[in-house]
Amino acid sequence: MFWRGVVLFAAAIFLSGCVSDQVGTDYAAIAQKIGPPKTGQSRIVVLQEKRQGLSMAFCACDMKLDGEPIGKVTVGTYVYADRPAGRHQLVASETLFPGDTKHDFSTVSGRTYYVLIRSSARHDAVAGAGLAGGLIGIAAASVVTADSQNTGPAELFPLDEMAAKTTLTELQLAQ
Repeated sequence: MFWRGVVLFAAAIFLSGCVSDQVGTDYAAIAQKIGPPKTGQSRIVVLQEKRQGLSMAFCACDMKLDGEPIGKVTVGTYVYADRPAGRHQLVASETLFPGDTKHDFSTVSGRTYYVLIRSSARHDAVAGAGLAGGLIGIAAASVVTADSQNTGPAELFPLDEMAAKTTLTELQLAQ
């Protein structure tokens, strides 16, 4: 009876990854479907590359654009939003992480802007200390890294269109 439950549980875990193949959520298909930004608007796309090997350098960041949530970017996903051209602020935060990453930028009507998100040095230090020392390690690393130049969980890098489109071919729209 016990082994039957274990096998059923393992099957449920295995099959849960097969719920959706997310066909149609790649950026090229979505961009073709929705078209370019409307007049007076610009599009901001925030993306996180797929994990490289066994690297633990990633973050699951809740993204806000001008104070409005636009989605959670995790490894291998992207989010996008259309906003009026002008000055904007992109904020990356992570649940239970002590700090936010902010990126101020300006946009022009009709253009698409791509922003690559990677985990910050502080995020990697806190996560590593958490793996090694549990909650005490997280607390100690948070205090030691509190005066970091970037106190948030992410680094935000503007990407040129060619590099972004190459990277986006492997990513899926965040849910």
